[in-house]
Amino acid sequence: MAHPKETRTKARTMYVQTRCAIPTICAALDVPEGTLRKWKSDAKQSGDDWDIARAAATMKGEGLESMVAAVIEDFTVMFQVTMEQVKEDDKIDPGAKVKLMASLSDSFNKMVLAAGRSAPKLNEMAIAMDVVKRLAEFIAGEFPNHGAAFQEILEPFGTEIVKVYQA
Repeated sequence: MAHPKETRTKARTMYVQTRCAIPTICAALDVPEGTLRKWKSDAKQSGDDWDIARAAATMKGEGLESMVAAVIEDFTVMFQVTMEQVKEDDKIDPGAKVKLMASLSDSFNKMVLAAGRSAPKLNEMAIAMDVVKRLAEFIAGEFPNHGAAFQEILEPFGTEIVKVYQA
């Protein structure tokens, strides 16, 4: 399936400016991972190395908060993948699953708390994102017929949240 140029541009922006992980970008833009990696490779051959641009964006003075955000993003992706693997693995004893999931959750909470102490704006952003997540869960449970409208509003609102908490 051919994707509009805007999708490729948005993918690059997400990768370079907001340091989103490739699986996160693919999920957000509904693009296969192979396609995104091809775009990245093609861009590099054309002289636009997304990794160099990403490193430059990180170093251009965004400082500690940017680096902490990148670490949190990477950790979150690993946390989500590992948590899904633990949940889906039927070879793991249920008691062991609970212990593994509790340990993973504890590690995640410690990471978020440490990040909040290192970069207070990220702590505020984490709270805002938690509120949005809880709102999404509430709408899904109590007002499922409003889910499509909520999704339509969520992406542009997310952009506004990032502007406020990255300022």
